[in-house]
Amino acid sequence: MIMRKTIAIYFSFFLFLIQVAGQERSSEQQPTNRIYGKVIDASTKKGIEAASIQLYTFYRNSADNSIKDTLAGGMLTRPNGDFNLENLPSSDSIRIEITAIGFKDHWQVLIVGRSGLRERDLGNIALEIDSKYLSTVTVVGQKPALELGVDRKTFNVDKSIVSTGGTAIDVMKNIPSVSVDVDGNVTLRNNTPQIFVDGLPTILTLDQIPADNIDRIELFTNPSAKFDASSRGGIINIILKKNRKMGLNGIVSAGIGHPDIANGNLTLNLRQGKFNFFVNGSYN
Repeated sequence: MIMRKTIAIYFSFFLFLIQVAGQERSSEQQPTNRIYGKVIDASTKKGIEAASIQLYTFYRNSADNSIKDTLAGGMLTRPNGDFNLENLPSSDSIRIEITAIGFKDHWQVLIVGRSGLRERDLGNIALEIDSKYLSTVTVVGQKPALELGVDRKTFNVDKSIVSTGGTAIDVMKNIPSVSVDVDGNVTLRNNTPQIFVDGLPTILTLDQIPADNIDRIELFTNPSAKFDASSRGGIINIILKKNRKMGLNGIVSAGIGHPDIANGNLTLNLRQGKFNFFVNGSYN
């Protein structure tokens, strides 16, 4: 009796092992529905990060018997370009779409068939650079009209519309903190400033300097110790344009206005080697 019970126990345990092995084998044969691959740059062969992966499955609409598609899954590629989509629904065919900024869109259709998707390795998917993103870009840099420095304010005259055909007085009227009266006298914060030309004191008056020859104007409201005591009311430093062209060249300009306004400027410059001769005249 004991022998029969022992044989029955061994036989039951043997049947249990066969059943477990069969279940494991059947689970291994079931399709996992997994798609994976890698998105790379076609030119550099490097992985593309954050490329969008979208997967659509096709189904037949029972209402009108038409073929429709639906979004079944998606993700963004990893820093090395890898992607992995799992637990996808069963379908006869699948469309995968890949998009990335600066690259052409990529899509392909996978025919699954009756055997199921299981695992599908798409390998390296190379994306071409979109040429419309490589058009010529022109960067134009412009200086502001007024620049604030540590010890000075700089006004760029070429940003002023009065720089053509006018004089230095016309330019001063458009500079903040500078006041010009009807007689052409200039004050800087209610003080009489000292006029410099290219960093040196000058005997020229402002109406003798054509605006077309001025590159920029520097305002020193609180001059440093390197200037003499006579400049404590402030300094207006007029920086003239530096023309390095060889030979004879000049600028002629004229302007009229109402009532009874007429002005003109003539500037001639002769440069030979290291020497530069110039003469200018104005009528106002």
